[in-house]
Amino acid sequence: MKVLLLSAYHAESHRQWAEGLQRHCAGIDWTVLSLPPRHFSWRIRGNGLSWSMLEADTLRAGYDAILATSMTDLATLRGLCPELAMTPAVVYFHENQFAYPASERQHASLEPAMVNLYSALAAQKVLFNSQYNRDSMIEGCKALLSRLPDFVPTAQVLARLSAAEVLPVGIDPLEPALPRPGGRLQVIWNHRWEYDKGPEGLLAVARACDALGLVADFHVVGQRFRRQPPVFAELRTLLDSSATLGLGRWGYLEVDDYRRLLARCDIVLSTALHDFQGLSVLEAVAAGCVPLLPKRLCYPEFYPGSSLYQGDSAATEAAACAAALARFASDKAQGELKAPVVTQFYWGALAPRYEAVLMGLRR
Repeated sequence: MKVLLLSAYHAESHRQWAEGLQRHCAGIDWTVLSLPPRHFSWRIRGNGLSWSMLEADTLRAGYDAILATSMTDLATLRGLCPELAMTPAVVYFHENQFAYPASERQHASLEPAMVNLYSALAAQKVLFNSQYNRDSMIEGCKALLSRLPDFVPTAQVLARLSAAEVLPVGIDPLEPALPRPGGRLQVIWNHRWEYDKGPEGLLAVARACDALGLVADFHVVGQRFRRQPPVFAELRTLLDSSATLGLGRWGYLEVDDYRRLLARCDIVLSTALHDFQGLSVLEAVAAGCVPLLPKRLCYPEFYPGSSLYQGDSAATEAAACAAALARFASDKAQGELKAPVVTQFYWGALAPRYEAVLMGLRR
């Protein structure tokens, strides 16, 4: 089966997904087109123009199916390249723009959300990586459509979206988790250094832990960019000056170094404002880390209640997280820390489901 995979904003999680599919779906002959994850406003609205003009021969090569990310402007691309108009398509949502937290550096625009919506409606099949992702898009669409003046096909749109399936991104098995040595609690925060991953929340948690006198090392690692929230400098100062907290690894790590760090950490921490599946958390749990995550977003559908903290404000949420870390430190001292099983997210379990969806388009 020949499948054209289109990734219009090829960020790290999208790259992992595309490469995992190519490795594990043996029955598929893949052709992949991707565009770099920069110039967001242009990329999400202009990818149909870019590909239809610059990759015309590839698009016209003939395929049994299309698998496109939700950043792909599938409706426009099918209009500009008629050869694709009759090829059955699946759109995969790693995230949706209806539930993406706004940045002060972004201009308010409906364009990204509308691209998501039109691409979903232009496809024969829609997949989401989590129930939270699907539900938040449905609620976002419902709110948007309720504000429009007339000739609004609300019921039809919501029916199409409600028929979408949930199929997570897979991960590759990691080395079997090793017993963690005793001593100080090792906490890793392993996310992109951007506003939507909640660095202000991380600083609030560190301050609450410092006030409790928690004995722990914080490893703050992940992809960094030329511009990053200034809160990271405050966090580093706090960890450097605390009497009980320690500063562990800091910044971007190469893959092997990163995996060695995961193998010796106890807790993987998230303070995210948005996460539609949370691959960095999932990989850390597969490596043996116990997750500690806010009781919101996608996390409650994937992890047990013992791994979730909550509050009715940023301050109470940080306090709840710090209290949970103190409990985990006690559990570690007693040898009772144990990560949940996540083998259901391995590619070996998920790849056949992707193949079945694509093969089903031929019927």
